[in-house]
Amino acid sequence: MTRLAPGAVVDGFVVEARVHAGAMAELYRVHYESGRADPGFPMVMKVPRMGSGDGAENLVGFEVEQQMLQALDGPHVPRFVAAGDLARLPFLVMEYVEGRTLQSLLDEAQAARARPAAADIARWGRAIALAVHSLHQQNAVHEDLKPANVLLRADGRAVLIDFGLSWHAHYPDLLAAELRPAIGSPAWMAPEQVVGVRGDPRSDLFAIGVILYELATGELPFGAPATQGGLRQRLWMDPPPPRALQPDCPPWLQELILQCLDPEAASRPPSAAHLAFDLGHPEQVLVGERGQRTRRTPWTAQLRRWIRAAGLQYQPSPLPSERVGEVPIVMAAVPHHDTSDATLYALREAVKRSLGIRPGARLACVTVIAPPGVQQDETALHRQHAEQLRQWARGLDLHGHQVSFHVLQADDVAAALLAYAEANHVTLMVLGAATHGLALQRWIPTVPARVAAEAPCSVLLVRDAPPLALLHEPEALRLASG
Repeated sequence: MTRLAPGAVVDGFVVEARVHAGAMAELYRVHYESGRADPGFPMVMKVPRMGSGDGAENLVGFEVEQQMLQALDGPHVPRFVAAGDLARLPFLVMEYVEGRTLQSLLDEAQAARARPAAADIARWGRAIALAVHSLHQQNAVHEDLKPANVLLRADGRAVLIDFGLSWHAHYPDLLAAELRPAIGSPAWMAPEQVVGVRGDPRSDLFAIGVILYELATGELPFGAPATQGGLRQRLWMDPPPPRALQPDCPPWLQELILQCLDPEAASRPPSAAHLAFDLGHPEQVLVGERGQRTRRTPWTAQLRRWIRAAGLQYQPSPLPSERVGEVPIVMAAVPHHDTSDATLYALREAVKRSLGIRPGARLACVTVIAPPGVQQDETALHRQHAEQLRQWARGLDLHGHQVSFHVLQADDVAAALLAYAEANHVTLMVLGAATHGLALQRWIPTVPARVAAEAPCSVLLVRDAPPLALLHEPEALRLASG
């Protein structure tokens, strides 16, 4: 990507100094051009990295964060200002939050070879829990909590940043659509995330436990594993108790930390609000054997957990049925090759009718492409097909409807569509009666036939309706009547 130069003007924003350069994006301070009043708070522009060596996750994460920032509000998230055109220069402009990251406080403690006081840990932990509770009240889960993604304001409140891996109950899960398990930062990832379950607010509580553990001990409870096997160990293994590493750690703090780190989500605090209350009232914490422990769980107990975890099926916390009813999701499966204008036209007309009888429905336009080859630019390929979906949808009346565009990578088209529909609680899937390039053969089910047979939702199969034939329909009717 091209680095923005100070003084450059991007869609009415004047670029100032670069304030951060990360693996997935760069951040620049910005202000409005002269003649336009600033919004009353400092602003920062976030530009995703999209070079030839960068994966499509950067672009998907950008889309997720844009979606999340516009859906969330309150003092615990940056205020959204504007977004750039994906086809030209993707960027997000948001509030620049004045404060320090929790990571900087950890780095200071490491440099001084000292640990923060338990009271400070509790205060910071409570601020994080309150911010997370605000997020959960808005039907969102951060999914990537870590010290670098927590800003502490001067007044003590926490602000959560970097929503590129987040999940929202009212929006399709773009990252789950990528069909890539274990999405998140390995050191802070909850066991259910390791096996591919997203959308459980208790995953954020696990991440808070990891943060508190590191604050209390200077170590990460499960290290920073780089393999799937290393990640899966947290499904059954306990970390060393904080008091084994730091004898001065209060039992009440260890009790809360290990409760958050429980492999079973149901055994963690009932909510972030409960955790915030305990951290604000440590004298009220009921300390049991777990809080007094100074040795790891015996290997026999670990073995029993390992056996149980081998057959454990994690399930996300159930969503209230009215949540799905408030924002039904219509999924349009749009083919990108071996198709015709007639098929694309028929799909668009069917989707138009479906949205017309479902006020407030959300439209998810989905296409499935094969994983890119070694010589292909994954980011460019993703952008190309996303733009094709947008062009297809331009003929729809989307007033009053939310719409999103998803490019899935999979060799098995039907499996990808089915997995997307299930993961996103799709109400209705619309697709062509013989599309996506699989030849109709008696011994091989077509993609539409397989989807219709296995889909967890209603399926509308659409036959071709050539637009030219429709244009001549009045004349054909006149000739028939004569």
